[in-house]
Amino acid sequence: MGLNFTDTHCHLFSEYYDNVEEILNNAYQKNVGRFITSGCDLRGNEEVLTRLSDKNIYGVIGYHPDEALNVSEDDLKLLKKNILNDKIVGIGEIGLDYHNGKDYKKEQIELFKKQLEIASNNNLPVVIHSREATKDTIDVLKQFPNVKGVIHSFSGSIETAKIYISMGYKLGINGVVTFKNSNLKDILKTIVNDIVLETDSPYLTPHPFRGTRNEPKYISNIASFISDYIEVSMDELEVITNNNIRDIFDI
Repeated sequence: MGLNFTDTHCHLFSEYYDNVEEILNNAYQKNVGRFITSGCDLRGNEEVLTRLSDKNIYGVIGYHPDEALNVSEDDLKLLKKNILNDKIVGIGEIGLDYHNGKDYKKEQIELFKKQLEIASNNNLPVVIHSREATKDTIDVLKQFPNVKGVIHSFSGSIETAKIYISMGYKLGINGVVTFKNSNLKDILKTIVNDIVLETDSPYLTPHPFRGTRNEPKYISNIASFISDYIEVSMDELEVITNNNIRDIFDI
């Protein structure tokens, strides 16, 4: 089998990369062949839409919880207008972040619910950002039982993982799993059948490349780390993750 992994969460923006084509070519050389680029704010969502002409790039659009005080109804209309695009495969990155936004939790929850409602009404998956807000994230998601998706940058406990999985969510695993202080690797064997791979580029560069800008090419390093750590073949990991991508995003 020819290895062909997917980066399910990256930010392919000119703000971070002078030459996106070069970044894609770097990834192709490492057997990473598809990309889901994720919006976080109005500018990012608009740039996601410009990337979709590349046959290997898909997108999710949405408003990060950091934007909770800034998003207008017109901004939400951009989501509703563009989710009919076949290459927009979900609503994201949305959710709750109490590390950065503890002073406006109410506004975050309101924005989160509005975007989940859009996803629910249009039968679209979601990509969830949750930081220091696990209980509220789960409580809100339970109000939309027909919505499924990915828990982006998952690094929680096995108990939390099982709750998300029971609700129909997959877990996004990125370079954090390679960090020496990460406990995530200890639950990999239990959750491996419910993961997808992501980089969160340009953030969270995996070990031993920390301190440099992240790129989608490092999906291969993340996959290799998981393969070695839990003794699952790269071929099997490719099948598992691509099946999960098809189940969630229908690609």
